[in-house]
Amino acid sequence: MSVEFPFVGGLTIHEREQELPLFIEYDRDFENNRFKHDSLGNRIQVTGDEALKVWIYKALMTERNQYLAYSSRYGIELKPFIGKVMSVDERYSELKRVIVECLMVNGYIKSIDSIEFEEKQDKVDCFISLTTIYGGLNINV
Repeated sequence: MSVEFPFVGGLTIHEREQELPLFIEYDRDFENNRFKHDSLGNRIQVTGDEALKVWIYKALMTERNQYLAYSSRYGIELKPFIGKVMSVDERYSELKRVIVECLMVNGYIKSIDSIEFEEKQDKVDCFISLTTIYGGLNINV
């Protein structure tokens, strides 16, 4: 299920990659949902694919249009699923669609190669394989 990012502003994907600066984020402890700090108490910065992991995690955990601090393009739309009656296949198909919409706004992500779901009792894990301008990346949310 490879989804390629479309042309933006007349530039090809390759030309756009040449213009992008190094992607930087503050590292996060995903288990406790907080920033990681060094021994002096300063936030730790990560770059490249490690920074994209942080961005992806935050984007998938943020409901779109919920917070004024974020662009209307940032985040995921999960509220429409609440209380909606759907078959499991329909639900997973729609979840894949909203995940692709959420992630492909980031110019550092070239394609989403696969999205798989695994049910564990009352929890669903999502495994995402994608290609970034830095290489391949696997995410488990």
